[in-house]
Amino acid sequence: MNPRPLLLTQGDPAGIGPELTLRAWLQREDAALPPFALLSDPAHIARVAQSYGWSVPIAPVEPSQIEAVFSNALPVIPLNSRVLAEPGQPHAAGAPSVIESIERAVSLVQSGSVAAVVTNPIAKHVLYDAGFRHPGHTEFLAALASEGTGETYHPVMMLWSEALAVVPVTVHIALADVPAALTTDLIVLTGRIVARELRERFGIAKPRLAVAGLNPHAGENGAMGTEDARIIAPAIEILRQDGIEISGPLPADTMFHARARSRYDAALAMYHDQALIPIKTIAFDEAVNVTLGLPFVRTSPDHGTAFDIAGKGVARPDSLIAALKLAARLSAETPSP
Repeated sequence: MNPRPLLLTQGDPAGIGPELTLRAWLQREDAALPPFALLSDPAHIARVAQSYGWSVPIAPVEPSQIEAVFSNALPVIPLNSRVLAEPGQPHAAGAPSVIESIERAVSLVQSGSVAAVVTNPIAKHVLYDAGFRHPGHTEFLAALASEGTGETYHPVMMLWSEALAVVPVTVHIALADVPAALTTDLIVLTGRIVARELRERFGIAKPRLAVAGLNPHAGENGAMGTEDARIIAPAIEILRQDGIEISGPLPADTMFHARARSRYDAALAMYHDQALIPIKTIAFDEAVNVTLGLPFVRTSPDHGTAFDIAGKGVARPDSLIAALKLAARLSAETPSP
């Protein structure tokens, strides 16, 4: 395994991210977690620990000190921004620390100081209120990765678990806008990225992809829509000519039972809920959000900020723990910068 530690971003400080981070560190031995550090305000994370009555020593560190202190204290790389958030009370005043944490994380992973980035959940509407102009977290990471390199990255969201891995080809757009946004080129680009990273990061020598149709029964030969034949089928043929083992377009309602899942390594869905409903049904607490197509490993829990339960001490760290473990596994497969 790559010996470099992992880096955990702060996320929205009013959400459940601080609690999950503390719980993950408390379970570090039982869960066999790799060393990680949090990018945040040490005073804030200490206040959160104290509010729960948890004995978690907080150690402000430089990246080179993470492994040395991890067994005895939660390493925190201090931000320049002070954090005064209250659990469950999101406010635009917290946005600078959220943005700084993400920017610092990308800088540190690209410099090779850490092995991978694991991101705590953010609330986009809070950042928008503070003037944030990127469509979302992932797009911001891709823009940061591109700065000064001349490269353009197309990030792909995969929700991964041991039981199922799914990729929505279109993501955070209205359902009514999906048919217009869905193109053969987009499906081909997405499929190539998924196949490449299943080989290079997940160590699957010959990845098998399954592609869902857009319409019921994958269009029923045009009786229920023509997109499956006009847009999706040609993309599958191009990917097949690339040498990728791929099937589809398949009726989405029969793709996700256990016998069907045994026939592929990842499923490409045409829109957000077509992908996320099955994996959140099958692996709600264990699924991990993995961003493919970036020059570094990034994982995240597959849930949001959960402001409604922040501060109540009931948030489960299972998905964050799974995200940390998967980040360690994937970065071990990825050559150092």
